[in-house]
Amino acid sequence: APSLLLSPLTAVLRLLILLASLSFTATAAAAGTLLVFGDSLSAGYGIRQEAAWPSLLQKRLAEKRVDYSVVNASISGETTAGGRSRIAEAIGRQRPSIVIIALGANDGLRGLPVPAMKENLTAMIRAARTAKARVVLVGMRLPPNYGPYADEFHKAYAELARSEKVALVPFLLDGIADQPRLFQSDTIHPTAEAQPKLLDNVWVALAPLL
Repeated sequence: APSLLLSPLTAVLRLLILLASLSFTATAAAAGTLLVFGDSLSAGYGIRQEAAWPSLLQKRLAEKRVDYSVVNASISGETTAGGRSRIAEAIGRQRPSIVIIALGANDGLRGLPVPAMKENLTAMIRAARTAKARVVLVGMRLPPNYGPYADEFHKAYAELARSEKVALVPFLLDGIADQPRLFQSDTIHPTAEAQPKLLDNVWVALAPLL
């Protein structure tokens, strides 16, 4: 008789262990997601993906035991208009706690109107906030030969961060833009060696939100 009672008891214990395991898995799965939403400068163009700054960000978070999963949804060649058209789907799929918006460089290089760029960035920021995600806006600069347009372009990021009350990275390429050796042969995309500096630039604005 005792041996017959042991089997149901064992089954109950196993069920409790299984439920505890499922609870732990659900908790782990619920850890925050950090969505990087950028262009080729964040997509790791021309270098190994594991060397790109979003991948280095995942490693830094792990080292600091900060429980976020980094999803890099950056696309080479992306504009703010393209980002605006796909951000709702990306947010709905990933349900991020934090969104890093690093777009606008391709708008600037093509000389697209700054007001239109600001409108697109604003729409993305508000889409993220509607989904209860915090936002980091990553600014860019253009070469001086773009004249007054370059000034208007760069100021747009600070103005937008101030009006929308979001964290700002003033310039993604700060500290490397004037160092040709840190760029690939196209003189536009940073090398793998430059990626830790890009991460450091982003980290200053990101860290307080974690």
